[in-house]
Amino acid sequence: MARGRDGRGGLEVTRNSVRDVEPVAEKVGVVGDSRHGARRSPRARRLLRWSATTLAVLILGSATAGYLYYRHLNGNIKKDELNLGDNKVAEPTPNAAGQTPLNLLLIGSDARDTEENQQLGGARETFGSTPLADVQMLVHLSADRSNMSVVSMPRDTLVKIPKCTDPDDDKEYPASEGRVMTNRSLGHGGPGCTVATWQELTGIHIDHFVMVDFAGVVSMADAVGGVPVCVDANILSRDSQGHGSGLKLEKGTTPVKGEQALQWLRTRYGFEDGSDLARAKAQHMYMNSMVRTLRENATLSSPNKLRKLAEEATEALTVDPGLDTVKKLYDLSNELRKVKPERITMTTMPNRYVGARVEPTEDAEQLFRLVREDIALDGKDAGKASPAPSATASGDQAADDDEIGVLVQNGTRTDTLRAASGRASTVAGLLVEKGFTKADADTTSALSEDRTVVRYPSAELQGDAERVATSLGIPAGSVERSTDVSGVTLVVGADWRDGTTYKAPEKDDRTPESAQALNGADEDACMHVNPGFTWS
Repeated sequence: MARGRDGRGGLEVTRNSVRDVEPVAEKVGVVGDSRHGARRSPRARRLLRWSATTLAVLILGSATAGYLYYRHLNGNIKKDELNLGDNKVAEPTPNAAGQTPLNLLLIGSDARDTEENQQLGGARETFGSTPLADVQMLVHLSADRSNMSVVSMPRDTLVKIPKCTDPDDDKEYPASEGRVMTNRSLGHGGPGCTVATWQELTGIHIDHFVMVDFAGVVSMADAVGGVPVCVDANILSRDSQGHGSGLKLEKGTTPVKGEQALQWLRTRYGFEDGSDLARAKAQHMYMNSMVRTLRENATLSSPNKLRKLAEEATEALTVDPGLDTVKKLYDLSNELRKVKPERITMTTMPNRYVGARVEPTEDAEQLFRLVREDIALDGKDAGKASPAPSATASGDQAADDDEIGVLVQNGTRTDTLRAASGRASTVAGLLVEKGFTKADADTTSALSEDRTVVRYPSAELQGDAERVATSLGIPAGSVERSTDVSGVTLVVGADWRDGTTYKAPEKDDRTPESAQALNGADEDACMHVNPGFTWS
């Protein structure tokens, strides 16, 4: 905000400072935008100027008060480290215009660390216990800001949590032995460990995180106002043992806000099969509806409403240092609001059951690859110019070819065919001929891989893995990070059972059906109610 000095060393309101307040009128919607339709009429422009002037007088009072209030809002925001893991993922390569995607991890904490959170979350026996990351959504904003993709990971997903170090007390949490539920990552030092877990699993570089607890959801939902949601029958989310969110709605569309909005977002008992997958679908419906609501009503109704929204938003959030001021959050909202609802795609990580838990499937890796390569999940990227290929797409500098160690494994076995004989030795020999003198064949195991893939364990070896793939004509999408390998590992898949020239299969950039994609403009979406949780 432009400011001038007065004779007492204070700050005076200038004409520029009033003009600078005008954009604040558009902050109310966070991701809303009243400019997506026709250009404003002269009357609308006069109204906005009047609103901005009113805002400056009633809320800011003077530039000094405005500056102090800005500092107050900044002080509301809680901060934590972005990534507590040891391994890093290289940032994506800019497109031809020099633009890069933006990846934001949204975390919903079930912390019951206050009386309000305990009352909202129930389960008195868990008061003060280690919080869990029960909601995890990766928001991917495309490099050209034309589309947005959201990937939810069910809280019951089995993953390997990497070693994390708590920045507050330097306590070291060792990597998990085997796979555990992903929501436990939050208890390994904070949200930065949830970020590290996502990066280890997906190979996607995460730029920021935003975390909110029960009370924060309620306060934000109150400030936003009613968001319409739909059920195909009367619902009461409560069973005979008292399990459930307590959500009670009549069949059809009902606007929810405050505690009722939290109930909707937490409901598992009563939606479809009662799983966390159904809950994720309901969360997607709410978020899409909220975006549409904010865009349709992105007007300044009163300075008090704006102030309440600013207070609630800043008090509700825990963010990384890259988002620790009102200005940074506003800049982020400006980026997000560029995407229209029809270009927003909500998905759930494809998975399969392992007992009562779930694990990622091959379709999940396909979904992660599309996000890594900045390919829109709505399928509308056809004809869009792709960035020029590079030897190391990650930007990580590869070692000299004769210094790169490569283990080659035979993965040509299928459900109907035995492993093709000698493939590991043949391809290892091919690499040696190309100058990779440290390539070696693993002749002790016969694996099963549908496609040829190059895996690497850490960011320091990503460039090496990409260099190996490039030398053999293996596409960048077949280079993936994995904690199952200790060095650069080439698995010769069933798509390369013979010969010395790899022919990459036709690239499939379609979003897997198992991701249950939901378009942001779909106003007909409605949750199916389990007949055991209905009422009349």
